[in-house]
Amino acid sequence: MIDRREFIAAAVATGMYGFAGEALAAGRAKENAALGRMFAEFSQALLVEYPDDATFLGLDTGANVALRGELPGRSIAADEARAHSCGERLRRLREFDAAGLEGLDRVNFAAVRYAHERADEGYRRFRYGDNAVLNVWQGESISPYVVSQATGFFATIPDFLDNQHKVEAAEEAEAYLSRLAEFAKGLAGENERMRRDASIGSIAPDFLLDTTLKQQTDYRAQPIEQWGLVTSLVRRTKEHGIAGDWAERARKICATQVAPALDRQIDVLKGLRARATHDAGAWKLPDGADYYRWVLEVSTTTRMTPEEIHRLGLEQTRSLGAQMDTLLRKQGMTRGTVGERMAALGRDPRYLFQNNDAGRAQLLAYLNSVIAEVRRRLPRAFGIIHKADLVIKRVPPAIEAGAPDGYEQDGPIDGSRPATYYINLRNTTNWPKFSLPTLCFHEGLPGHVWQGTFVHDLPTIRSQLLFDAYVEGWGLYAEQLGDELGMYDGDPLGRLGYLQSIQFRACRLVVDTGMHAMRWTRERAIQWMVENNGNTEDAARGEIDRYCAWPGQACGYQVGHLRINALRRKAKAALGNRFDLKSFNDAVLTSGSVPLTVLERVIGRWIEGQRAAK
Repeated sequence: MIDRREFIAAAVATGMYGFAGEALAAGRAKENAALGRMFAEFSQALLVEYPDDATFLGLDTGANVALRGELPGRSIAADEARAHSCGERLRRLREFDAAGLEGLDRVNFAAVRYAHERADEGYRRFRYGDNAVLNVWQGESISPYVVSQATGFFATIPDFLDNQHKVEAAEEAEAYLSRLAEFAKGLAGENERMRRDASIGSIAPDFLLDTTLKQQTDYRAQPIEQWGLVTSLVRRTKEHGIAGDWAERARKICATQVAPALDRQIDVLKGLRARATHDAGAWKLPDGADYYRWVLEVSTTTRMTPEEIHRLGLEQTRSLGAQMDTLLRKQGMTRGTVGERMAALGRDPRYLFQNNDAGRAQLLAYLNSVIAEVRRRLPRAFGIIHKADLVIKRVPPAIEAGAPDGYEQDGPIDGSRPATYYINLRNTTNWPKFSLPTLCFHEGLPGHVWQGTFVHDLPTIRSQLLFDAYVEGWGLYAEQLGDELGMYDGDPLGRLGYLQSIQFRACRLVVDTGMHAMRWTRERAIQWMVENNGNTEDAARGEIDRYCAWPGQACGYQVGHLRINALRRKAKAALGNRFDLKSFNDAVLTSGSVPLTVLERVIGRWIEGQRAAK
């Protein structure tokens, strides 16, 4: 195993790294001091604005230790303060003389400026919902709705406290209690913003509010001492032998502060439910068409129109469906649409885990075996090989009704905690065995977990920004690499699962733009997913509801995937037999998460460097 820092240094010395004079180590050596100071200021400001990011990245230590007991403000005033500071940072970026920047300095500057431009535009033009462009912890969940089944403190903070907030010493337990109180304040701030947003025309659809109310009322009905907010602290203080009456102190905060705040939020949500419509799309919002174009640009880092994305989705769905049809026919499945045949395959008991705790345990064990095997093959696709620890967990049952089917959370910058790959097991019949390897490659290795470790070698602010098209595009490209690494050799059903996964993202382009720009109903979108991709209705419903809460986010995946492949084809055409897949993949990753326009420039320079080196 080659240490990645040693690899970078050797690559620069030999010229094999394609940034040529802009190689990573050279870029670091020539770092612009003024840029470094400005980025350090920006990084600290963002940590203060988003203390959850400080914990997520492992930066709530030393001078930032007080951030362990804080959460982002959720009030109107807090949101306006973030908008103002974003505008001030953007002003400084625009005034900065970037003409002489080289190497990674140039890449870093372009990424930071792009993120601030998109965030500032959102703050100025759309004064409702959550603008999370600069919050890496919630960067993929920009929403016109402050609270929904997938957004807001109730949907995110219990899991955050359980899985991100470390409790290994008394001071960390005290910080946990402080965050419980902040949780209650945050719910109150959200109520204020929901009322404000409703007054200007932003109310979540009735079906999202129904799910949200069920999540909150079910949680509220449990005895407080059994709440995960209490039991998480009790369990971990006991595990680490931390003396104190943690159970009673947590229960008291929950009983006197969190529960009343949650009751008030339930009342607000009930009031909104009485006024809500069944319209699914962003078109119904204030300046809804412009809002949707903004979130599409944030998600895809392109200026593609909804109509262009819709057409691309239809084309990709047909193309991938033709490949699936060929494989299905080889399995003797010739009747019905591709979606109907995939649905039938997905219902076959031979490929299903039992929908009980034993079946869930077997499914998780299978996922771990897939990760172990693909890890063994990674040196075939990468020159830089590193540890990339991960654990696989079930999505917490309290939030699984509104959570994505699968997602990943990076480990901290210092590597003290492994990354986590979550799978939603509310219904194991949503996961036929042939669909699972691809999920492992996307969320785990060589997907998000693998990609996430590379950005930690860059200036800290780069770990605080996320570009959906790059990150999710890499996730789909990682699924492709799983195929290219031979993980489906002799497994035609596994390859079908892979093609279904890619087609699923193509279908997303169609239904997301269909609902938000073309006024499709939720029911039409669900049915379209079932018919064209073979999803179960339950799985399709959960996904469609997610797209309603997070407009545009689902479009970054396939747009990013197609762009990475286009750059790979360009590099192959330019370099011929000198093209090296390992070096290309490393070059994509070592740029860190960037807008697609920046990635195009990075790969262009990599091609120049490869030519010069040989």
